[in-house]
Amino acid sequence: MPRRSRTVPRLALCLAVSSLIGAAPAAADGQHGRAVALRVATYNIHFGAGMDDVFDLDRQAAALRALHADVIGLQEVDVHWGARSRDLDVARELADRLGMRVSFAPIYSLDPVTPGGPRREFGVAVLSRYPIRSAANHDITRLSTQDPDPVPAPAPGFGEVTLRVRGVPVQVFVTHLDYRADPSVRVAQVADTRRVMAAERAAVRGARQVLLGDFNATPDAAELAPLWRELRDAGPAGGVTFPADAPVKRIDYVAVGRGVTVRSVRVPEEAAASDHRPVVADVTVRRP
Repeated sequence: MPRRSRTVPRLALCLAVSSLIGAAPAAADGQHGRAVALRVATYNIHFGAGMDDVFDLDRQAAALRALHADVIGLQEVDVHWGARSRDLDVARELADRLGMRVSFAPIYSLDPVTPGGPRREFGVAVLSRYPIRSAANHDITRLSTQDPDPVPAPAPGFGEVTLRVRGVPVQVFVTHLDYRADPSVRVAQVADTRRVMAAERAAVRGARQVLLGDFNATPDAAELAPLWRELRDAGPAGGVTFPADAPVKRIDYVAVGRGVTVRSVRVPEEAAASDHRPVVADVTVRRP
């Protein structure tokens, strides 16, 4: 069974911010037609630090705001993790600055350093201009970075939110696959991803699916090939995302399922706010 992420408290706070500033979905066309326009993005935010290793959430928020996206998948998100991110809830801080809803799915949730303090968490998140109807934190195979002698085992951190976009149910998944040169863990993670997404698609009639994330592998990697049986890599074919200051490879992805058409996709030339560049795609979501 999926682990439900603790969306409600964060969501309530961010909804209040949204109502104050009058935030509304940027993609409003197609409300009465057969397709709905949506802008989605993925961004590994490096816990709020740029290529200079300086933690700067104002800079990070500005980079995110410039995407003008309706939905953003974030990776490497700290929530009260430690000094490197000033013990802040980075997910909520960014949502507040952008006037968006947020769902955070921890990969790691550790006891606080000081008894009674908040848990130290690190994971992925979704920011959305649309209301989040439900959220889950699914297990996939992981090789822990917190265990001195790790073995591959199921662990959380594959986040999902269900949105209602102009009447269309859209399941947005956000992931961060294993970074090691040996692809064996990513092979297992891809199999887990396909299994989870198939089950979630079957559970909601007419649901459209989008997968956002840092896959830590290039588009031609053999371990990613099974993903493209059900999903389409939005590209761009020649776009590169890592490292941000002089990128040489694309490891960050927007992938879409049946009923979602990619109209355009780009990699913004954002080289300061993180060690990755974001990917932004304009898509249309076909009504069931």
